Amino acid sequence: MTAPTKSGAGRKSARETPRPNALSLRIPEPKARPGEKVDFGNLRLSDAGAAERPPTDATPSEIRDLAYALIRVLGDDGRAAGPWLPALSAETLRAGLRDMMLTRAFDERMYRAQRQGKTSFYMKCAGEEAVAVAQVLALAPDDMCFPTYRQQGLLIARGYPLLEMMNQVLSNALDPLKGRQLPVLYSSREFGFFSISGNLGTQYSQAVGWAMASAYKHDRRIAAAWIGDGSTAEGDFHHALTFASVYRAPVVLNVVNNQWAISSFRGIAGDPDSPFASRAIGYGLPALRVDGNDFLAVYAATAWAVERARANLGATLIELVTYRAEGHSTSDDPSQYRPAGEAAGWPLGDPIARLKGHLIAIGEWSEEQHIALHKALAESVRATGKEAESTGTLSTGSKPSVREMFEEVYKEMPWHIREQRQEAGV
Repeated sequence: MTAPTKSGAGRKSARETPRPNALSLRIPEPKARPGEKVDFGNLRLSDAGAAERPPTDATPSEIRDLAYALIRVLGDDGRAAGPWLPALSAETLRAGLRDMMLTRAFDERMYRAQRQGKTSFYMKCAGEEAVAVAQVLALAPDDMCFPTYRQQGLLIARGYPLLEMMNQVLSNALDPLKGRQLPVLYSSREFGFFSISGNLGTQYSQAVGWAMASAYKHDRRIAAAWIGDGSTAEGDFHHALTFASVYRAPVVLNVVNNQWAISSFRGIAGDPDSPFASRAIGYGLPALRVDGNDFLAVYAATAWAVERARANLGATLIELVTYRAEGHSTSDDPSQYRPAGEAAGWPLGDPIARLKGHLIAIGEWSEEQHIALHKALAESVRATGKEAESTGTLSTGSKPSVREMFEEVYKEMPWHIREQRQEAGV
């Protein structure tokens, strides 16, 4: 018989067991910081015209590669090519160019107004104009948009009066929202523009819910929503994708990847090697990754997703790869966290310059026409700005009545609100 061994005999002690390497965390860092050389070497690019265009009824698994490729139509020479080339007339392209230029002119005027103390803050969309303007062309006028604060081009392209936008930014007596909303957080039911929320990410859940209700009522309208890259880390993003997938909600879900969420670069919200579009794969949703500064590509991808939604095939996630050329807001100084020349080094260029170059390349535009339009739009915006300021600004002139705080909130005003209004003497 074999003699029993003592407990633990024949085993290595804890001291003798080889230890693995010490654990460590990966701390995401941008490729370059202030004072360093601009580096976009990790940006996934595709040649113009290289991405395949699948049929609208393709299954998500069949088009998985489009979450990692980059849908592009415009080449560096201004010429358009490939299966995603949309059949847009030169007249439509010129209208799109005008709307992008008008959006930029409006931005510049309102930015100066903030610097002059006429409003509390402002947020520009410089470099991202194609996202809103091209996408709204692919939507029907009564489709509901659930934007974030850098899609002012949706309203402008739909013809919302600039004067009303300015009145709201300036918080004067003619503010269409009567002082109840912050500057740049626009809202217009008539123009299919849902109230912007300062709590980022909420519009995704709201858009999916609205789209589900539209389908439940057998309506014909679809919804579209926009969030930034940073907001994809919010729970609302994942809640929305779950419901959109399960119920096949007729909605277009857009992620505007402009590389920066305030001072945090996009890698904080997601693995730089995994595009935001790829997050849709796990939810069984089709995903498209698009050159967000290519007006034609943005329109084509959105039109594909819109057609799919209207055919009761459900939601599509679109990642729009663009760049925030200015600060996050007028309270932000991007020179503190990114190289000074980064905007100029952005490899996908400027959306206005690219569409302008395309129209010139096909003989439908000229440098002289562009200069004349730029001058006319700037003058129109200047005149509208003066008209808005004549009513009032944040620091001067007439403002919404204090009584507006108490009106149109409750169907029947509660007793304590009535008392507060009486105490205020309004």
